[in-house]
Amino acid sequence: MRWVVFDYGEVISRRTAALPGIAAMLDADPEEFEAAYFAERKAYDWGCPDLDYWRAVAARLDRQVDAALSDRLTSADVAGWLETAPGSRQLLDDLHEQGVALALLSNAPSSFGRAAERADWARLFEHLVFSGDLKLAKPDARIYRALLDTLDARPADCLFFDDRQENIDAAREAGLNADLWTGPEAARPLLHSHLTR
Repeated sequence: MRWVVFDYGEVISRRTAALPGIAAMLDADPEEFEAAYFAERKAYDWGCPDLDYWRAVAARLDRQVDAALSDRLTSADVAGWLETAPGSRQLLDDLHEQGVALALLSNAPSSFGRAAERADWARLFEHLVFSGDLKLAKPDARIYRALLDTLDARPADCLFFDDRQENIDAAREAGLNADLWTGPEAARPLLHSHLTR
């Protein structure tokens, strides 16, 4: 096993707590905002520009978004997702100290990718791959091929963790070793098993 590849959202990160504050920036009901936010997220992960994404979210709420507001919404959104889960961060630190090669494969817009590259945890990874940059997203098979090209690796060289079963299934179809993420403590014995074979 040459590479351990992690998803980001709700694997390395906590679930964002920023949504109520972002809803307030749009003067929107928090529950209605959250539904609109996630309804448009797939396009955002596939490379939709920030302004187009926020305008699509706002349109569902009968609101308007200009470029300046889009920038503020994007900043708040990115900040919300940048908070890592302590147990996951400790696992990454431990793997890095053991010399395990780490990579990230995240469905995330490019604006988040640029901020993540500056985060302190980014140094633990040899490669960070964001869907918004590729205009491809999990579970599309092409994003796993793009990952393998980036890593210069065979599918069997990789162990992939993600919190969504559809992404695990697609990774396995692409030939990667893949396990559903249920938390860092559950991942540790799986990692030990794969890395000591």
